[in-house]
Formats: sequence, structure tokens, C-alpha cells
Amino acid sequence: MTKIVDVGTRLVHIEPETLRTDAAQTFVRQETILVTVRTDDGLSGTGYSYTIGTGGSSVLALIRDHLAATVLGEDARNVEAVWARMLAATRATAFGVLTSLALAAVDTALWDLRCLRAGEPLWRLAGGAHPSLPVYDTEGGWLHLTQEELVENTTAAQRAGLRGAKLKVGKPTAVEDAERLAAVREAVGPRFELMVDANQSLTGAEAIRRARTFEPLDIAWFEEPLPAEDVAGHVRLARATTVPVAVGESMYSAGHFAEYLSAGAAGIVQADVARVGGITPWLKIAHAAEAFNVKVAPHFLMELHTSLACAVPAGMYVEHIPQLGAITHSALHIEDGHVIPPEAPGLGIEWDEDAVEGRRAA
Repeated sequence: MTKIVDVGTRLVHIEPETLRTDAAQTFVRQETILVTVRTDDGLSGTGYSYTIGTGGSSVLALIRDHLAATVLGEDARNVEAVWARMLAATRATAFGVLTSLALAAVDTALWDLRCLRAGEPLWRLAGGAHPSLPVYDTEGGWLHLTQEELVENTTAAQRAGLRGAKLKVGKPTAVEDAERLAAVREAVGPRFELMVDANQSLTGAEAIRRARTFEPLDIAWFEEPLPAEDVAGHVRLARATTVPVAVGESMYSAGHFAEYLSAGAAGIVQADVARVGGITPWLKIAHAAEAFNVKVAPHFLMELHTSLACAVPAGMYVEHIPQLGAITHSALHIEDGHVIPPEAPGLGIEWDEDAVEGRRAA
């Protein structure tokens, strides 16, 4: 039998390894929601999702008060059916970020179970499209850093063999952003990819203006230039610039991605498995992007997205932001600027239970 008999939940606080700022916020801490699903055949799988700074306890409550009872007694092998059942049980609050985060924590645990039962790693069971993918760095590009620090951090990433770096934009004036980017481009040369991220901070008109200053610098993509609900603004921007427009980290359903793709508003899809409700909907989004001939470069969660991006044909890049080092024994395997997905059965994350308990919220 594979009946779900227990759903355990924990909330764990992880402090960032370095100060992280962008045009919208400062990364205070990662509130990590861990879910362990056990079945009557003795197997267990662990999944997770996260919030930045606030809301973790609300996600935890939704799982404890509603989702856990919904999935008890269900067959853990029927991942699609269980996901649909959870969505139906939370229809009054879906689609939205808290519900998506709760669904994701349970769904990733079910996928961990699925892979463990099959004896296969996630990247292969979910598709097995790429044995590795290039990695780009975000950790050295935060908005509070000086121009000199940006140059130093980006050249260090280049020397380390990474294939690109993302820099935060959204300074008070376009000139400031352009000067910082130009200094970095001069330092790394034309063959190193540079991406920029405005974290939804700009108006449509200002995004078009700044995109034009980015074009001579051969920027790989312009990420989250506008609020995610402004689909029409993204359409106008995409038509006005040669810089690909990247969106996705603040979108919480497959339907929202479909709206962007069908409107031509997304040049690169950055679906975040935690924020879209788990691996089950993430794969749908990735395959929809493939159908529109659009690449996928997931947001954050590199410990999960390495396997998922390598699973699908549209996989393009993996973002490097250290996230789970404080509570895991496992680490990403990077060679020659490419990340190699874990071969161990399951999600490929080895949790440090002592560290998890030591950071567990009351």
C-alpha cells in the first residue's frame, strides 16, 4: 500500500549568508516550511517552500489546518490527483501566494516520495532532458553594493567559471544604473552574460527608457521590470526593446504564465516551484514555455531548480544564490560553470536534522 498516514510540518528560520537588497526590499530571513509525508509502506518524503521575512507561520497554518487532513488516506503515487484535491480544498484562497506556497510544500514532498519509490533522481524522473546546465551568479549583484564591489564580485564569478551574473537595477536615476552596468561590462568583456533585475520597481515608461540604455551593453535579460499584474505593460516593453523580458517569480499559477506567453509578454520564463504550487504545476509551465519556444531560467531555489531545469527541454540557466547550506549536508555539484543535477533518488537534498531542529521556530 502507499496510503498517506501522516503529514508532519516544521517552520525553520534561515538567516541569509550576506546582505541582500533590491529595488523593493531587503532580504531579512528565509522562513522555510518543511513538510514530511509518510505512507503506510514505511516510506517518507520531505518537501519545502519558503517566504522572505514574513508569512511562514500562515503557510504552516494552512497546511496544518486544511491540507494535511485533505491528503490523509490518499494514494501518494497519484500525485496529480492529490494536487487537484488540495487545490479544490483551498479554492476559496486560490490562486494566491500563501495557498501556492502551502501546496508546493506538500507537492514537493510527494515528488520526493515518488522518486524514492522509483529509485530515480528527480531530474531524470521528471524528464531527463539535460545532464547539466550553465550557472549564473546573483549573490554578488545586490543593489546596495558600490560600483567597485559589483565589478569585484562579477569578475570573481567569472574567474570561478560561472557563465554569467545578474545585477540589481532600480537606482533613482537611469544614469546610475547604466554607469554601474557599463563598468561591469567593461571589466568582464563581451563573452560573459549579464542579466539585470528591477524587482517590479518601474513604471512602463521608465522600463522602456532604461531598457534602451541596456541594449548597447548586450544584456541577456531584463527581469521583473514591472509589477507582475501589468501584463499589458510587459507587452509594450517587449515590443519596444531588443532585451528579452524575463518574468515569473511573482506569478502563482499556470494560467498567469499562459496569459503572458500568449500575449508575447515573456521572453524568458522564471517560474519558482514554491510560488506556483509545486513541481506538478511547474512542469506544466515549463512545457507550455517550450510550446511557445521560450526558455526557462527558474527563480531562486537552486537546490530544487537544478533538477527541474535539467528535466525539461526548455531549461536554460540555474541561478546561484546559496539558500539551504545551513540546514543540509548536500551541496550543488558545479563543473566548468555548469551545475550537474543530483543522481541520488529523490529530490537530491540531504537534510541536516540537527541543524533543522536548531533553527526551528516556536
